[in-house]
Amino acid sequence: MFTGIVEELGEVVSVEDLGDSSRIRLRGPRVTEGVRHGDSIAVNGVCLTVVDTPGQLAASGGEFSADVMAETLKRSSLGALTPGSRVNLERAMALGDRLGGHLVQGHVDATATLLSRSPGEPGADGRPQWDVLRFTLPPGIARYLVDKGSITVDGVSLTVVEAGPDFFTVSLIPATLALTTLGGKQPGDAVNLEVDVLAKYVERLLAAGTTAVPAPAAVPAPAEDPAPAEDPAPAGDR
Repeated sequence: MFTGIVEELGEVVSVEDLGDSSRIRLRGPRVTEGVRHGDSIAVNGVCLTVVDTPGQLAASGGEFSADVMAETLKRSSLGALTPGSRVNLERAMALGDRLGGHLVQGHVDATATLLSRSPGEPGADGRPQWDVLRFTLPPGIARYLVDKGSITVDGVSLTVVEAGPDFFTVSLIPATLALTTLGGKQPGDAVNLEVDVLAKYVERLLAAGTTAVPAPAAVPAPAEDPAPAEDPAPAGDR
């Protein structure tokens, strides 16, 4: 599990085509601190497994490798990564950590396209205090978004400003613009989306609650035990 709070803006070092999968090598000195073989790191919102051995990690200089299956390449934007691409990185949360964003699984539901970005009101320094980004909303996941709800965009936990039938908007503060890939996204760029998993569970539970439950089969009443025969009266003296 992740929180959607990006720890580091990393970089793709290399991409190796393995036929039905790819091996991506990434640079992230912060997220590789204390990382071990088999640990999970979210890359642009996609949960990937570190495949380096302990010896390789010790000599990596802040780099790690991860294998990406064909299904993941198909359903996310990771297939478009090339050497030099910047990526959002976050290590899996530890039990007891602060949940700064919201519960994120690292399982991408769909990709979306940035439609537009517009600056907000300028601050005291004359620079915009925020940017408003408008994204497409693919069919099938619009029902999971609500105004002021949560959504993960390229691994960044964000609050939905407006949830339309086929679009949604978010507002990004300067820190998010500076510390994540969203600061450099331009109209037409693709992003990974993960909706709030709690919405999925609620939907499933409600659907289950409306399903007619067959009445239990009638259970025949137990047969009454026959009355015990009376003991014969003791014979008297005659």
